[in-house]
Amino acid sequence: MPHFQIKLLEGKSEKEKQELTDEVVKVAQKILGNGNESFSVAIEEYSLHEWKNKVYPDEIMANEERLYKKPGYKM
Repeated sequence: MPHFQIKLLEGKSEKEKQELTDEVVKVAQKILGNGNESFSVAIEEYSLHEWKNKVYPDEIMANEERLYKKPGYKM
């Protein structure tokens, strides 16, 4: 029962968020083989200030050893 939690900078439209959700599930289904009903996706939006002061240091870099794709930027 995969669950994806996506964190984004605020400003994306509902259409963009839904398209992202659909594509994430589609690729996950292809790779993992689970049916559509097995997946859930949550999207959280943050301001640039929140990203810089909370998300980047506390949720990304503090968990660097678990990252399969590290950011190509520094804050």
